[in-house]
Amino acid sequence: MEEILFDYISKYMPLLEEEKEAIIGLDVFKFYKKGAVLLREGDYSADGYFVLKGCIRSYYLIDGEERTTAIYTESHSFSPLSITSGKPSAHYVACVEDSMLIVANVSMEQKMFERFPRIESLCRILSEEMLTFNQASFDDFKLSTPEQRYLNVLETRPDLLQRVPQYQLASYLGITPQSLSRLRKRIVQGASDQSRVG
Repeated sequence: MEEILFDYISKYMPLLEEEKEAIIGLDVFKFYKKGAVLLREGDYSADGYFVLKGCIRSYYLIDGEERTTAIYTESHSFSPLSITSGKPSAHYVACVEDSMLIVANVSMEQKMFERFPRIESLCRILSEEMLTFNQASFDDFKLSTPEQRYLNVLETRPDLLQRVPQYQLASYLGITPQSLSRLRKRIVQGASDQSRVG
């Protein structure tokens, strides 16, 4: 599994053998079964997650109903707000699929940064990319209709349609499963009508 990580990092910089060995020595590669809850409302967490393989989601429980706010797949990272705020988590994080994750905390990162300053630079670049991605996703969500959100998922993350249960995807889009079903039918019907005209 570490090779997946090293291949990903190599897009930004080649790792030295010493750096690879130090990463492996941290014992950060963890496997979780589908349905495993990584973080619960009220928990304190010092751990951040990087998805090597699989899918995890962040959600809130509001009046007994799950509200999915984010879905993370391969090469996405997630750091609970409780890491920086010091407050208990207000949400849950759970595995949608069997998942191989890197689970690390600030203490581990600091030790690595002290030994390998290049890795600190790399983490800063990755953090900036993640912030940009999250901000763009948030802006798109706030400024778009449910249909535009669905079309955006269809265009940018079509794998989610097969990987995430419909009720979770609907929640992520901010609509009910019934509305998502009608939306899908309308889009498929529209594509079918267009192909007949064309």
